[in-house]
Amino acid sequence: MIRWLIIALNLSVAGLFADELAGNTGAMQEGEKKLNRLAGEASPYLRQHATNPVDWYPWGEAAFQKAQRENKPILLSIGYSTCHWCHVMERESFENEEIAKLLNAHFVAIKLDREERPDVDKIYMTAYQAMMGENGGWPLNIFLTPGLKPFYGGTYFPPTSRAGRVGFQEVLIQLKDAWAAKQQEIEGSADKIRQHLSEAYGKAHPSDGVPPVDILMMAGVKLLQHGDKRQGGWGAGPKFPQPSHLLFLLREWRRSGNPDILEFAKLTADRMAAGGIHDQLGGGFHRYAVDGKWLVPHFEKMLYDQAQLMDFYTEMWVITKDPTYAQVVKGIAEFVIGEMQAEQGGFYCAEDAQSEGKEGKYWCWTMAELRELLSEDELNVVTSYYGLTDEGNFYDHSDPEALENQNVLSVVNPDVAKKSPDLLQQAQVKMLAVRQKRVEPSTDDKVLASWNGMMIGALARAGAAFHEESYIKASERAYDFVKKEMWNGKRLAHRWHGGDLDESAQAESYLLMLQAARRMYEIRLNPDDLEWAIQLAEVAESLFYDREHGGFFESAEAADVIVRMKGDYDGAMPTAGSVAALEYLKLAEITGREDFQQLGQKTLQAQGRVLEEAPTSLTFMLAALDFYHSKHQRLVLVDGEGGKEAFLQQVSGKYLPNLTVMSNEGKVAEFERGLRAKEGKATAYFCEGEACQPPVTEAAALKLK
Repeated sequence: MIRWLIIALNLSVAGLFADELAGNTGAMQEGEKKLNRLAGEASPYLRQHATNPVDWYPWGEAAFQKAQRENKPILLSIGYSTCHWCHVMERESFENEEIAKLLNAHFVAIKLDREERPDVDKIYMTAYQAMMGENGGWPLNIFLTPGLKPFYGGTYFPPTSRAGRVGFQEVLIQLKDAWAAKQQEIEGSADKIRQHLSEAYGKAHPSDGVPPVDILMMAGVKLLQHGDKRQGGWGAGPKFPQPSHLLFLLREWRRSGNPDILEFAKLTADRMAAGGIHDQLGGGFHRYAVDGKWLVPHFEKMLYDQAQLMDFYTEMWVITKDPTYAQVVKGIAEFVIGEMQAEQGGFYCAEDAQSEGKEGKYWCWTMAELRELLSEDELNVVTSYYGLTDEGNFYDHSDPEALENQNVLSVVNPDVAKKSPDLLQQAQVKMLAVRQKRVEPSTDDKVLASWNGMMIGALARAGAAFHEESYIKASERAYDFVKKEMWNGKRLAHRWHGGDLDESAQAESYLLMLQAARRMYEIRLNPDDLEWAIQLAEVAESLFYDREHGGFFESAEAADVIVRMKGDYDGAMPTAGSVAALEYLKLAEITGREDFQQLGQKTLQAQGRVLEEAPTSLTFMLAALDFYHSKHQRLVLVDGEGGKEAFLQQVSGKYLPNLTVMSNEGKVAEFERGLRAKEGKATAYFCEGEACQPPVTEAAALKLK
């Protein structure tokens, strides 16, 4: 049923497996190019297309009305500013005058930044996957009826057919002809696709109760079975970090005590840290590797990757005390604070893969460059350490004029750093200084509440673990910015750009900022943080919770949302429901509120069948399931002489994923509010399950395990 139209149109479109593969149009001038209506948009991605000859519309009522008035199908083209294949398709197709004429005459063309409207992107990516039976990726080019219902789609199209891929020009011609001849059939197929989405992804499929604890062990076993035992991670390539998997594995190692789980996590951490996916000079991680060895990345750097991988490497350091992991965290922090934090405090979205129009140019090296820059001894050390060659290890086959002899830096001979540390450091300092003089990749300078929430929590946790005040201050600046500029006391904006706020309500922003507020509370024990977490939780419930079936929708009710989706896969980012499950359970622990406990439980139950049938699809939600089934650890710190800092430092140095830290002030549970300091000194009360230790006034006497 879903694939009917694809067969009827006789089109063959292969998707790219990747996470990013995977008005008056003539009113203004820029040089010799006309600016289209995207020039006035806040999104850097949309503004990248402002000089295309395509008569682009932003997602909104003007475009929808035009399609209905003129009875034209819609091309919805979705991407983001740092997406490599989006750049390629723009260069090849959206700058092409002939293709633009076809689009302008027979379609209403809409450009959408997936980061601004993740809810809309989720609908149409899921529709594409259902129609085509493929993983999908970006750019996503999906064709809609004037009523916004999808009927055909693809990811990257070359301008004309080549190498087994149908050309974009041919697609447009066939679709315009099909719309003219078979509109009624297309509309009928689109109705069925929308119905399928609603039934399969818009409703919960609950289990009879909260899924059993056995699912945690099953998920751990499956992740190990399917893991790459030589290179770490999952899959033969392209290879993604998948931090939700990694963070769950650490929890499952603590729960089960299985040493194989920790060994696999270490293998993955080590291979990623040594690979080209890790920026060896400037810190931080690129989006993913195109191969199975973590060597050649797509070079964009996303804020959400930095946040989740900072969490993972912080916890790896807490568990193992391996200094390599501390260096990785330091590199991420320095990159994010130095390159991605706005003057106002918020964190920007991403850094592009391209500079001067070339993928990886900013990060790669030729041997010719290094021979001019380094002494003979430094060159020998660097060549051996990074495994550099004259031929290079990276060539961009998507670029008709690709740079040659490019080397991505990856650690292939780590012993060099032990034998010649001074020479290696001298060379790296020289290389970094030269790199900083190159033309830098562009930065997507939107501030998203959701991604900032992730980064705020990760930086605060790392700052506490490493006793690094600069990390905590940076997280506090971002936290204060979001609270001041993006929260009006009743609603949280999803996107800020130069003072402009969007009006969409995105579940991921509410729930990830709830996560940030709760994490800040546990680190600072400021009652105001708990108060904001509660406010966000209450508004999120009213906007996104499914009162009939349980669980959380990704979007609020809106006229431009044809299906309210529930996420069923924790991929590059966790779904809203996965974040909600843990956060409401944690808030229930702190506040004693039964309604929060029920929200957490019903969210787990709403995805019960998914967890039972495919537990590794929702590994972030498994963290909530682990918390639900664990012997909860509660530490209540009561202020007094000497202060609480020594207790907090002891907590931050241990891996205690199911510990909840709270004070006796603010909107905490009634029992905790009644606790008092002993003899006027700061006092710690620690309980696990139903057993409590005697209260202590010295941090050394606190026994945490």
